[in-house]
Amino acid sequence: FRQQLRINQAAGSAVDYLKGRGPSGKIAAQFGIGYAPPGWDNLIKSSGTDPAKLKLLDESGMVITKPEEKIQYDRFRHRIMFPIRDQRGRTIGFGGRVLDDSTPKYLNSPETPVFHKGRELYGLYEARQALKEIPHLIMVEGYMDVIALAQYGIHNAVATLGTALTESHLQKLFRYTSELVFCFDGDNAGRRAAARSLDIALPEMKDGVSAKFLFLPDGEDPDSMVRKLGTQDFEQQVANAQPLSEFLFEQLSDGIDASTADGKARLSKVCAPQINRI
Repeated sequence: FRQQLRINQAAGSAVDYLKGRGPSGKIAAQFGIGYAPPGWDNLIKSSGTDPAKLKLLDESGMVITKPEEKIQYDRFRHRIMFPIRDQRGRTIGFGGRVLDDSTPKYLNSPETPVFHKGRELYGLYEARQALKEIPHLIMVEGYMDVIALAQYGIHNAVATLGTALTESHLQKLFRYTSELVFCFDGDNAGRRAAARSLDIALPEMKDGVSAKFLFLPDGEDPDSMVRKLGTQDFEQQVANAQPLSEFLFEQLSDGIDASTADGKARLSKVCAPQINRI
């Protein structure tokens, strides 16, 4: 896929997209960005017709097999390709972003014997390669957010792989850092997603680890924000993110008037079970 980005005649739209989004050649190389050309059997052809290789392509989710119709075809076609790597840097799956109007916009490798979406995180390997110490990790929503922040010298961003956050994700992240900063859109959907993340994070909040929540202005994502603000100001926003405790009480006290004795009693009743999960 990396080779195709350089040599394929159809790669112009992929190169234009990447130029428009801004990753330098160095960052594109660091993240191993490539291109899956249009066509149904490019990968199959390039691997030869060796049955053992074709079986592995099928098992790794790189080709789709329809036994009843006796056909096999490439899963990824005319997409920008992002390799997903494990902690040792081995490619275990791919994410592909479409370059035309087809859907879905982002397509990930399916679950395979080596690729489990609920355990893996995009950008964690690259963050560990770039930084000796990781004081905090920024959890963003998409591959391009991770790459855009790296382009601006912020190498400590990670993203889940098209799945909701899991306990396994958090346990893995806290092996490498003591603080997580969840970055969400400031709209209602972003707040709902933040509330879900908070719910999963509470039991993982042990001594020595902390979490914060950063809500971006409406219509902004980390990619657009870092371009607008620059590295220093974006990092300042991250530093000023809302602590987990503050976000928790804000969520739980919604609709409760804590200035009255009754309100205080209600609030403590609502809060106690959640605090006990920590």
